[in-house]
Amino acid sequence: MSVRHRVSDELLLDYASGSLGESWSLAVSTHLALCPESRQRLKTLEMAGGALLQDIEPAQSQEISDDQWAQIRKLLKPDAVTRPSGQTASQSRPQPTGAVLPEPLRSYAGGDVDALKWKQLGPGAYHFPIRTRDGEANVRLLRIPAGKPVPEHTHGGRELTVVLSGYFKDGDDVFRRGDFEEADEDLTHQPIAGEGEDCICLAVTDAPLKFKSWLVRLLQPVLGI
Repeated sequence: MSVRHRVSDELLLDYASGSLGESWSLAVSTHLALCPESRQRLKTLEMAGGALLQDIEPAQSQEISDDQWAQIRKLLKPDAVTRPSGQTASQSRPQPTGAVLPEPLRSYAGGDVDALKWKQLGPGAYHFPIRTRDGEANVRLLRIPAGKPVPEHTHGGRELTVVLSGYFKDGDDVFRRGDFEEADEDLTHQPIAGEGEDCICLAVTDAPLKFKSWLVRLLQPVLGI
């Protein structure tokens, strides 16, 4: 089934230019691994950027100090790279056959969904926090039981969601594997997991959610959402 909800041009441009933080880039790269159309859009952006660079007049050469070389070497170390992919943005890594989590997300999580130690989030709901080095956002996998809603909420900042297994409904829209949803403080919604199987998603947020239910708000510090 083809992906219907794709990453926005603005966010894709930030990703292509390298200005997007690691946590947000992980959501975008996960979507790209599952969406050939978005990979093609990204390739077009990269080609356009490369053409622009060719037209830029090079600056006059100047001697680089030892301190500057040290900074360059530091940036080139693998541990200093904050982008999930070590290849050009439009390239897609080979994906394990039958895996729910595509690369590079699978490596970040330490395995596929069956190997993860899920933490209970609510009645039948679970989450798996994922650590990133940039500290810009909260990254986690969510597993919502089939047919069950997420408590109604809005957002204190930006939220990116990528569906990995199952599906969910949000108003009139249906989000399936590979689909990408961008939300902010202007959106109040109550996604509902589809019937038949649990819905597993990657969610990235930079601020706590704002729930309508006082009970959920009371438990929010404990749940960390």
